[in-house]
Amino acid sequence: MNKIALVARREFLTRVQKKTFLLTTIGLPLLIFGFYALMIYFSVSSGDSTTIAVTDEANVFNGKIEGKSDINFEFLKNETKTSLAAKVEKGEYDSYIFIPAGTDILHSDQLEIVSGEKVGLITRDQIEDIINDQLRESKMQAFNIPKAQLDSAQAGSKLNFTTLSGSSDSDVKTGASMIAGYISGFLIYIILFIYGAMVMRGVMEEKVSRIAEVIISSVKPFQLMMGKIFGIGAVGLVQFIIWIVLVFGLQFLVVLLFPDVMHQMQGQPIQPAGMQAAEALKTASESSAFAQGLGQINFPLLIGCFAFYFLGGYLLYSSLFAAVGSAVNEDPQDAQSLMLPITMPIIFGIVIMTKAVNDPNSGLAVFGSLFPLTSPIVMIARVAHGVPDGVSYWQLLLSMALLVLGFIGTTWVAAKIYRTGILMYGKKPTWKEMWKWVFRKN
Repeated sequence: MNKIALVARREFLTRVQKKTFLLTTIGLPLLIFGFYALMIYFSVSSGDSTTIAVTDEANVFNGKIEGKSDINFEFLKNETKTSLAAKVEKGEYDSYIFIPAGTDILHSDQLEIVSGEKVGLITRDQIEDIINDQLRESKMQAFNIPKAQLDSAQAGSKLNFTTLSGSSDSDVKTGASMIAGYISGFLIYIILFIYGAMVMRGVMEEKVSRIAEVIISSVKPFQLMMGKIFGIGAVGLVQFIIWIVLVFGLQFLVVLLFPDVMHQMQGQPIQPAGMQAAEALKTASESSAFAQGLGQINFPLLIGCFAFYFLGGYLLYSSLFAAVGSAVNEDPQDAQSLMLPITMPIIFGIVIMTKAVNDPNSGLAVFGSLFPLTSPIVMIARVAHGVPDGVSYWQLLLSMALLVLGFIGTTWVAAKIYRTGILMYGKKPTWKEMWKWVFRKN
């Protein structure tokens, strides 16, 4: 055990004391947030707005359209299409709307908006929503229908979801659980890739430089492998903690400097990878009950499970990455071909996780949370929905037990491969050959 600790200490200090560690740990997040701060600053301070000239000879809008902070409507009288086009061409207005006298808005569903330049899709949708809301009110007034009466007829019934235990299952709580589960699962997904590959590269470097031959004379191959896994894992844990502190600190600083950031970012397009979670975040952030929804999440349980699955998933996959690193030589293509069976379960895990955050009790989500190669990513997404609502107690305990057994099994297999591969040179490995190493006697 002392030799494993010595190897782990050497791996930890060797990496932490490098300048690249400080650059990637502190410099990279600062650089990324610097770019985001500049983007937010220019979006907030640019003051770009769309001004639309309106000549309403038919008095459809009664001389008023409620715009937004970046979309304004200005009514002009005694103008023609030609004069309005000239004003747009001179840059006095961005677009114009001309409604001639005698227009029957009750039977006409089309209005023409003429612009001098291309109008973006988001701005186009915002203008369309404003115009349609105003037209709806104008039509109600034309039909002598009180707005309060029509709103009452269109209003639906509020459905309250509860569980058998009697706890409330509101939309805000579900949205907050989806966000917390998606973020937690995605973080573990990134961790498995980054630090697993770091272990593999560390083993490859020592094998290619022949340092491993010297170390093996003093420690057993299993001790060397476990020492590298624990040492690099400690580096990753320290780096991860620093990133969390920087992320929350810089986010608070950005929101403090740019209080309108949420308002500005609401109009941005949503990335497909996080479509469901981002929609839930947008809906929940607009509600004053979002903080209450977050308060209903069992964060102590979520953080505890995150730490367990973070460590369990890292130990399981890093042993496999170490085995691959010990088997390959100088050619990086050999490592890429051997990594495919290891990376595929991680990719499947993130795919199943996108299903689990929306439907935590589906059959696919249950399987993914129990299977050791995908459970670190999938189970944390289910735990965010609560226990026993999102995941039952027996499933959580069984998943933890299977993950521990999976780590023991993969460590045993990886140690067998590592023992032979770390001292083998000049031969291109295959999974068939590596499988023979597993059952080779000492």
